[in-house]
Parts: sequence; structure tokens; C-alpha cells
Amino acid sequence: MKPEANLTGLFVPLVTPFTDDLRLAPDALARLADEALSVGGARGLVALGTTAEAATLTTEEKRAVVRICSAACRAHGAPLIVGVGTNDTAAAITTLRDLAQSGDVAAALVPTPPYTRPGEAGTLAHFTALAEQGGLPLVVYDIPYRTGQALGISTLNALRHLPQVVGVKYATGAIDAAAMELLGSSTPDFAVLGGDDAVISPLLAAGARGGILASANVRTADFAELISLWRRDATGPARRLGTELARLSAALFAEPNPTVIKGVLHAQGRIPSPAVRLPLLAASADSVRRAADLSATRTHQAHQGTAA
Repeated sequence: MKPEANLTGLFVPLVTPFTDDLRLAPDALARLADEALSVGGARGLVALGTTAEAATLTTEEKRAVVRICSAACRAHGAPLIVGVGTNDTAAAITTLRDLAQSGDVAAALVPTPPYTRPGEAGTLAHFTALAEQGGLPLVVYDIPYRTGQALGISTLNALRHLPQVVGVKYATGAIDAAAMELLGSSTPDFAVLGGDDAVISPLLAAGARGGILASANVRTADFAELISLWRRDATGPARRLGTELARLSAALFAEPNPTVIKGVLHAQGRIPSPAVRLPLLAASADSVRRAADLSATRTHQAHQGTAA
């Protein structure tokens, strides 16, 4: 029997706020975590994802980020997912075991091994080892444009039957026959979560259980509402809100993630600086301005007719 992870609804992969001199800003992170859960209506949080700039955090900074997000999730009774992104299977097992010992992590978000491109058989062997030895439920992160490797439906089906694999963050850039087959064969113990922000609405319409959405650092409550609308079959309001949020997501991803998101959060006074660490560069003022304008859009018209 698989572990109970309850991966339904909105999970926000939080940015990691920095000061102007690129130090971790823990108080700002704690506020973002609390706001997402208490005001935004998120089901849970993701720490150390791509949006968190995990690749440029030190080991101690990573521990601090997990500690802060864990505290927020405990306070709100919410699940925490932690990103474990590596192409070293042995190192990933060690990280998973360390996270499992804390008792605060509901699941690990693990991408197909990037850069190495081990093939689908190697990928299955990688996740089998993590499932057998890591001690944590796993969410497979299928994102070919970052990993350089696509997964076929047969491999995804094999992965979903591993005892510790409880879901997939599906971010292939397409809603195609493979996506429909995956969604059509969904089971209660395996969650398909959308990961392409701009197309989350049609993926939800097709049966995704929720989403891990970087854009939800901004207008969190609206993304939570979008998921709720589709789950209630309120198709008219869901389509209108989905179209609006797709425009926002396009603006937030106009430059590399999370540079525009951080620019908007700073403009809103929610983080102390828009700073990102190299090799990322801060987003341009024009990109931030366009996204900030869309971030401020009211959505009450999109919600009209929900009760009809």
C-alpha cells in the first residue's frame, strides 16, 4: 500500500527571498509561507524547487529554508514537499533519508535525472532505488525542457506503480495523447499535478488533481480558486479565470524564473529585494511592470456565475 500524501489542490513553490547583498532573508520567507497558507488558500508548500533557486543555495541555507517552511506547514496542518534535484542517485538517497528523519516532509519532488539523460530504463532504475532506499514518498517531476529527456507513457505507468511514488508534477509543455492517457488512468493513490503554469486550466479540466505553480507566489488565492472551480465543475467561471491567470503566467515567465516573480513581490513590498543569484540576472523593469499590472487585476468578474 502506498503512503497517504493527500496531494490535492494548490502547492506553492516558494521563492527564496534575498537581501540586496544576496543573503537569505528568513523573515520574509516565513511571511510568504504563512501568507500562502493562511490568506492564499494553498493546500501546501514546496521548498527548494527551481523557483527557490535551490541550485545556488548553500547546504545550511537549504536547511534553513526547509526549517522555515516546515514550521509554517506545521502551524497550518499543511503538507510540505521538498525538491531533491540531482543526477546522482546515491546522493539523492542520502538527502531523502535526511529529510525523512525530520518527520515534517510529506513528499520529495524529484526530477528525471538532468543532464545525464540516462534513458527511460535508467530513469526507472533511479526512481526504483529512491523508492526502495530513500524513506520518503516521491513526486516525479517530468519536465523535459529542463532535464533533456522525455518520459513515455509506459515509463510513467511503471513509475506510478512503485510503492513510494505518490504523484507526478506534469510539465511537458503539451496536453497531448500521453497526458490524456495519464489523466484517464489516474488512481486515488497517485496524483497528477500540473506544472506548466500557463496551461494549468485545461490540464485541470482534463482531470489533474491540482498544481505546483510558481505563478501562485503572486495572486495565490486566485490560483487556489481556479483549482476549486474546476473541481466543482464550474466551467464558465473556471475558463474565464484560467484565461486571465494564463496571461499573468506568461508575463511572469517572460524572463527566466523566478526573476520576474521576485521583481513583482518586491514591488508589492513582500520581499526586501528582487535580487537573484548568478547565473540569473534581475528581470528588466518593463517585464516587472507588465507582470505587476496583471498581478493587480481584480478577478470578481471571472467568478460571476459560480453558483449558477
